[in-house]
Amino acid sequence: MKPNKTAVIAVIAVAAAAGYLAWTVSQPATYLVQGEVEATRIDLSAMISARVSETPVDVGDRVAAGDVLVEMESAILEAQHAAALAALEVARANRDLTYSTRPETIAAAEAQLESARSNVSLAQSNYDRITQLRSESVVSQAGLDQAANQLTAAIQAQAAAQASLDQARNGASPEQKAVADAQVKQAEASVAQTSASVDEMTVVSPIDGEVTTRTSEKGKLFSAGAPLISIVDVDHAWFTFNLREDFLEGLEVGQPLKVGVPALGEDADLIDAVISSINVQGSYANWRATKATGDFDLRTFSVRADPVAPVAGLRPGMSVLVDWPATNRSGK
Repeated sequence: MKPNKTAVIAVIAVAAAAGYLAWTVSQPATYLVQGEVEATRIDLSAMISARVSETPVDVGDRVAAGDVLVEMESAILEAQHAAALAALEVARANRDLTYSTRPETIAAAEAQLESARSNVSLAQSNYDRITQLRSESVVSQAGLDQAANQLTAAIQAQAAAQASLDQARNGASPEQKAVADAQVKQAEASVAQTSASVDEMTVVSPIDGEVTTRTSEKGKLFSAGAPLISIVDVDHAWFTFNLREDFLEGLEVGQPLKVGVPALGEDADLIDAVISSINVQGSYANWRATKATGDFDLRTFSVRADPVAPVAGLRPGMSVLVDWPATNRSGK
């Protein structure tokens, strides 16, 4: 009796299905995860209110670190800077005046001291002579007292002349010099502050990158802190994926990934990347349970992967795909 042909076909189909099922069970479970290309973006602004005078670059231009992106102008700020410089010059001149004495003043004080010394010598000689005459009863006691007073006055005048000369040579007092020094430091600080504000009128790029946004237009007035231009470091992009926490089993920093970028073309090779960080997102990103029992809220984690080598044509915002390993896919 020949076997039924239909039965044979059915047996073969069942065997093939069983074999495929066994093969799929033995293979690591994966699921397709979509992520996004991201890159460092810097929004540049000035710390002062000023008007845009020049815009050397436009959206799409490549710039290098240190390139001028926006030039601004402010007549009020420039006047304040000029006033601060002038105040510094005045403070320095006052300090020099405090520390110095004119040679003519010193010469006059020296002449007064010499005159006082001569007067002391004359008064001393007169006193000695009157004292000798008094011992011989030639002059009265009143005459001797007068000579003594003249000698004392001459000595005091000499001391005063010496003090005047010392003051002329030493200049102002230590307290006056300290005040003059403090005034110079205060003026220097004011100049430094206005200089920093003037420097803010020239906005330069802190990194190599590409201009993606420019709100600054020539003649437009911007307040302090208002965004002027944005730079993106397109040469150092990375990939980000948002995963529920029950998909993180076995995942660790340093793990390699194969990432596909549809925007680079269907024939483009998968990109080698390495996981560099796994960070929890805020509570707003939680996955909420839908069952009253038997389920629970799950946190969402942001996973970052960096390309092993630079990738030409990679742009922020591009979608990326990766076959993510999964050991527990229940409830998906």
